[in-house]
Amino acid sequence: MLGFIKRFLGDNNDKYIAEYRSVVDRINALEPKMQGLTDDKLVGMTRQFKERLAAGETLDDLLPEAFAVVREGSRRVLGMRHFDVQLIGGMCLHDGRIAEMRTGEGKTLVATLPVYLNALTGKGVHMVTVNDYLAKRDSEWMGRLYRFLGLSVGLIAHDMDFPERKFAYGCDVTFGTNNEFGFDYLRDNMVIDERQMVQRPLHYAIVDEVDSILIDEARTPLIISGPGQKSTDIYVKMAHAVATLKEGTDYKVDEKQKTISPADSAVPKIEKLIGVQNLYAPENIEYSHCFMAALRAKALMKRDRDYIVKDGEVVIVDEFTGRVMPGRRFSDGLHQAIEAKEGVKVQRESQTLATITFQNYFRMYDKLAGMTGTAKTEEDEFLKIYNLPVIVVPTNKPVRRIDYPDVIYKTKRAKYKAVGRAVSEIHAKGQPTLIGTTSITQSEELSDILKHLGIPHNVLNAKNHEKEAQIIADAGQKGAVTIATNMAGRGTDIKLGEGVAELGGLFIIGTERHESRRIDNQLRGRAGRQGDPGASRFFLSLEDDLLRLFASDRITKIMDKLGMEEDEPIEHKIITNSIEHAQKKVEARNFDIRKHVLEYDDVMNQQREVMYGERRKILMGENLKDNILSMVNHIIKTEMDQYANEKLYPEEWTLDGLIEDAEKIYAPQGKLKKEELAEMSRDGLKETLESVALEGYNQRELLFGEENMRELEKVVMLRVVDSKWMEHLDHMDMLREGINLRAYGQRNPLAEYKIEALNMFEEMEGAIMDQIASLMYHVSIVTPEQQQAMQAEAQKRRAEQEIEKQRGQLQDHLRSAQASHGDEVSAAEAQKKAPVTADGKKVGRNDPCPCGSGKKYKNCCGKDA
Repeated sequence: MLGFIKRFLGDNNDKYIAEYRSVVDRINALEPKMQGLTDDKLVGMTRQFKERLAAGETLDDLLPEAFAVVREGSRRVLGMRHFDVQLIGGMCLHDGRIAEMRTGEGKTLVATLPVYLNALTGKGVHMVTVNDYLAKRDSEWMGRLYRFLGLSVGLIAHDMDFPERKFAYGCDVTFGTNNEFGFDYLRDNMVIDERQMVQRPLHYAIVDEVDSILIDEARTPLIISGPGQKSTDIYVKMAHAVATLKEGTDYKVDEKQKTISPADSAVPKIEKLIGVQNLYAPENIEYSHCFMAALRAKALMKRDRDYIVKDGEVVIVDEFTGRVMPGRRFSDGLHQAIEAKEGVKVQRESQTLATITFQNYFRMYDKLAGMTGTAKTEEDEFLKIYNLPVIVVPTNKPVRRIDYPDVIYKTKRAKYKAVGRAVSEIHAKGQPTLIGTTSITQSEELSDILKHLGIPHNVLNAKNHEKEAQIIADAGQKGAVTIATNMAGRGTDIKLGEGVAELGGLFIIGTERHESRRIDNQLRGRAGRQGDPGASRFFLSLEDDLLRLFASDRITKIMDKLGMEEDEPIEHKIITNSIEHAQKKVEARNFDIRKHVLEYDDVMNQQREVMYGERRKILMGENLKDNILSMVNHIIKTEMDQYANEKLYPEEWTLDGLIEDAEKIYAPQGKLKKEELAEMSRDGLKETLESVALEGYNQRELLFGEENMRELEKVVMLRVVDSKWMEHLDHMDMLREGINLRAYGQRNPLAEYKIEALNMFEEMEGAIMDQIASLMYHVSIVTPEQQQAMQAEAQKRRAEQEIEKQRGQLQDHLRSAQASHGDEVSAAEAQKKAPVTADGKKVGRNDPCPCGSGKKYKNCCGKDA
């Protein structure tokens, strides 16, 4: 039906390509003229373009000439001339679209066209890559062309200091990873001086491997956090307790939904093991939260698939790219639970200081574009979330790769044997092979099989990703065999060695279908670049996760009907279509999950925009006195409504409460007299409070000096806003955790979340005003000299306390020694002084006293001896 509609109405993609081709003809017509220019005149075109923009021309007006200049500059500097299809890709990017271009079509070169054109505005262009290696490589490689044409080029790297970052963002073109750009945005909204900000307003960004960054990585928000105060012992305790639980009996795992639910039998066991009476009592909320995190860590998170343990740390593995993600941590205590499970040091839970999702960060750019080899399958999501249409750009040369139908076996064991046989046959011919796996464990299992068969090979996974570029670059050489975990967004072309084309090119073997068709297509796309020959085939089993969960019933029936053995494969287009149908279902479900998460995050994002907007006004404000006095007047209005409401008679006003409240914030002690206020009208009362507040503020300004007061206003406002915003983030996290329970009461959780979030936001705004006003009327300013004196005094006090402590310890020691020695002396002296009896024996302390009293000697005459 879809094909019929496209034939009847025409395909939009074809229409766009036709429009772009007409512009390509204009660019090509300019080529002889550009070739005739000297280097100086070619470079001089940049200045001319900027002047024409200033005179009122648009970027679209300049596009044909600008693209022609870039093409000629690239030919001279890089030795590469843009193909016509690359010009089309460049126009897609300039128009704020996604250019889907096959692997090997030269996307890196394509980006130079719109980057140069949009950099002419002087507002800065961000070139976003998936890793530091590609950012550095492209900034150096393509940077040669930009610099030749008179543009400045900057690079944002992980370990850069402030001056380097500030310089890089001030350049015409700035390269960096999505993480660095996002974190710099968050850090810019935490500074206390506008000069500490590094980014300019977000103008135009091109995102390389756009599906990887805007879809796959977008599920994990960027979080800047500080150290938390909670103990980590609870995670170790809970990990030991949860280890005793059994799947099926104590908990159930829903692999399709990736959720886990404890059975009734599990809770009493856990309560007994950790020593609490009621796991779900309000006072044990930390235990219940930790219990679910530990259960998820045990049942859902697999080592060498979801994470690796390296140098005593748990490091996340990106499920789509197979790369490690150092510095990133699972949220909601899950990372701590995994650390406890693996027996490594459990890091403290952190407090969120600032957070944003990639969706909301990249939607802030005035214009956004992206490029990848695989985006069409996710076009709905790109349109709905980012308003980014996908244009499929034709290849420069026809694709010659042969994609064979999938081969399916009953068991994984049979599948791996078949892969081993296939690799042996292909390797014997000298044809290079690339084997794609979905986990580190799978890649190591296959490596063992190939070692057993005596086939030399390279393994690329999260454990040895440092050698990534070299391993991939060598994968097309004659006889090469490479095992790689998830080939998404690798960014390095596999070029064929000598004589490989005649052998059939690179052969791709997939060992499992991914949930997303994009990842499978990215693996296939490694073969057949620029018209090269190539082939691909997927080897599957009914025990693979995708088939087992979503498509096995139908296929199992077919295999059983045919009476097929374990080692006997089934190969049919119907099977391949069935698997693709299962993938579409999973993709649709994952999109719904991401969309659902984004709906909640949009609520947070609206609040973030308000807070960051207000924060920037504070940073940029020269005189914030009016803002603070406005807050004080708002507080006075609230006090009047509470203590002297217009609906009450004057004699019903609570003036004691009003005075107490006012003295806490803005009124000097004793300034407001109850008997005087009682005589006033409501308007008079309000005017008096405002007058007292203004007079007090002016007096403080005279005391501190105008310049100091302005600085104090800025510092106090920023500190309070940041502090209250961090508290609010924690409260919003807690609200988000429990809001879904309201569905049991037939209420819409999202609607409830929006209402609660708004109330909490308004409460935070009120608390911010109260605290800012209170601090401005009570805080003191300490000069550097006073601060030094106070620090010296504090240091002196600490030294005196330490001396006193040591003196006390010494005296205790002496007393103890003297007491011990005194006992010995007393006993000796008593023995010496003791009288003797008539027969010449000394009287013992417990003997009868010689005086005849009948008492013991020690209680009578020997009492003082």
